[in-house]
Amino acid sequence: MLKETLSFIGGGNMARSLIGGLIAQGLPATQIVVSDPIEAQRQSLMKQYGVQTTSDNLAAAAQAQVIVLAIKPQEMQSVAQQLAPALTKQQPLVISVAAGIRADALQRWLGGLAVVRTMPNRPALNGCGVTGMFAPPQVTATQRELAQRIMGAVGKAVWVQQETLIDAVTAVSGSGPAYFFLLMELLEAAGVKLGLPQDTARTLAIETAYGSGLMAREVSDPPGVLREQVTSKGGTTEAALKVFAANDMQRIVDDAVKAAALRSAELAEQLGSK
Repeated sequence: MLKETLSFIGGGNMARSLIGGLIAQGLPATQIVVSDPIEAQRQSLMKQYGVQTTSDNLAAAAQAQVIVLAIKPQEMQSVAQQLAPALTKQQPLVISVAAGIRADALQRWLGGLAVVRTMPNRPALNGCGVTGMFAPPQVTATQRELAQRIMGAVGKAVWVQQETLIDAVTAVSGSGPAYFFLLMELLEAAGVKLGLPQDTARTLAIETAYGSGLMAREVSDPPGVLREQVTSKGGTTEAALKVFAANDMQRIVDDAVKAAALRSAELAEQLGSK
């Protein structure tokens, strides 16, 4: 397990999920300090995990080998600039879980510290997320491994070699849960229109999504092969898939994901231009 002391700046949902995952893997709570301005948040973290808490960002960051920035993107510049003078000597690894803040902006605000930018997604709150990660060249192999172990506490972690690809990660997996929730929502509504009780239609839609995801995760076949395996020629599934194809579902998905990626890039430009 990690020997480093971790400081979380921000104690919201993502920080809480990471803390829970790390402690479940054996990290002592004594190695974690959390800073958050909300007293109820601090009390809840202390009660649930036994970690040290404070309302003082500088106190939380003192002596930490890893700083996890888990605050709102709009707060990032001011918090980073507040921390920068105190972190110059200890040179910690900084991991950002904030959407839309580019690594070069963080490095500039932090005075040149090693920064790993990450894009986790909502299922990380349940320990089954996936995180896209990017590290600039000055981040060492040891620091990359450390960052991956930390983010791996809440699911899988994958690296991209170009930071611009974080926008694609955001579009596919960051926003992706909403796409699957929408499909479940639409399947439920379609089932109701066919006469199913709503609770039955919802259970069928959700459990089918869960089982399909689990199946895709645990086998080596790509999703396209799995789709073919459950599609009998002349059967019900083929009839449904023909409707999707006729309405150009591939184009719809392409356009939607492209729109999300473009918006991610726009937000990064706005948030990092100061």
